[in-house]
Amino acid sequence: MYGISSVSLTPGITALEYAQRRSKLASELPNGAIAILEATDVKWKSHDVFYDFHQNSNFFYLTGKDATGKDHTFYLYVREKDAKAEQWEGVRSGTQAAVDIFNADETGDITSLSTHLKSILSSASKVYTDIPTTKKPDSSFLSRFISPSTASTPFASLLGTTKTSPLNPLLNNLRAIKSPAELSLLRTVGQRSGRALTSAIAQSWPSESSLHNHLSYQFRASGCDKDAYIPVVAGGRNASIIHYTSNNALLKCDDMVLVDAGGQYGGYVADITRTWPVSGKFTTAQKDLYNAVLAVQRHCVSLCRANAGTSLDDLHKIAESLLQQNLSDIGFERDYTGKIRNFIRLFPHHVGHYVGLDVHDTPGLSRKKRLEEGMCVTVEPGVYVPDEEEFPPQFRGMGVRVEDSVGVGEEGPVVFSTEAVKEVEDIEALRR
Repeated sequence: MYGISSVSLTPGITALEYAQRRSKLASELPNGAIAILEATDVKWKSHDVFYDFHQNSNFFYLTGKDATGKDHTFYLYVREKDAKAEQWEGVRSGTQAAVDIFNADETGDITSLSTHLKSILSSASKVYTDIPTTKKPDSSFLSRFISPSTASTPFASLLGTTKTSPLNPLLNNLRAIKSPAELSLLRTVGQRSGRALTSAIAQSWPSESSLHNHLSYQFRASGCDKDAYIPVVAGGRNASIIHYTSNNALLKCDDMVLVDAGGQYGGYVADITRTWPVSGKFTTAQKDLYNAVLAVQRHCVSLCRANAGTSLDDLHKIAESLLQQNLSDIGFERDYTGKIRNFIRLFPHHVGHYVGLDVHDTPGLSRKKRLEEGMCVTVEPGVYVPDEEEFPPQFRGMGVRVEDSVGVGEEGPVVFSTEAVKEVEDIEALRR
């Protein structure tokens, strides 16, 4: 891998590490096989107005391109330099940078991809890709360069009889275990995001939108690149809507507000949820429900260690059991089976998911997989009480969730988001 720089290609990740990732993937492929990944295209909101760009995470993971070893060849086809286009759209890497910066073994203008890809495919024993073979020409960035616009299945026609297999399962296994550099980035983005949340808890907010805007500003002011996702800023009963993102209601002094938010830095994200009283001081009922959830969250976080032999599904079962006991202790009724009545309505989601380059990282990776050192997950138990007679009146309409991004360590968990306060005493002390 001569000439591969130790200088960071993206924040905190060197060109050498990206090359090592490609080598690991190559070692998982059969002899003569190839892997094809498609970069994300610009998505348009309306004429001449585009959505915020987010690169295909697998493509980014292997190349470091936001927009090599002796046993494999790294082909990188890009848009060539074009001064006129760059004046409107921004600087392009071009083919020279594909070699000099991204360490491609072979490169070329993507408009000539059809000819090059046919040659590469002709000698392939198998193709690993997640590009749908039935995409219409106008629905795929890659398809526009590999077949005439009249073809109904352009990628399939190019593949011919070559056997294909999904690439995502192989990359999920590689991406699941984070490198020291990735863990450092996750800690950095967790720290910056946590501080932004604590600054929000310390202040009084008249509306969900004002709180939302403060967080977006603080993420960037602290050094994050942008929001990791559209945050949930849910006051009062809005907290019972798991993916509430309207964020436009007034905040009432006697309610709590649930905030699920995080920043992104160097491609890696934080996923944090905090719930606190709008007034700055918990009522007795708010404190009881909050502590019932927090105790479960702390216990499940403590089990995020490699030698515990647990999986995310195991953590979920533990969370359900502990949460039912805690809810029973504060007045929720059990049914004839001994479980909290309508418990699935109170806790309708899983206790955690993988996190990294994506908020829901490595999609498709089983939650039954035992946690290993280097894995990164969220732990987020919650209770959302409907305003209905079967539930204790003092808790009706409340929603509470507590979530941290956590690294799985050999001896114990590494919580990336400790700067976001979550103890009752600490939350109340911020507003005194």
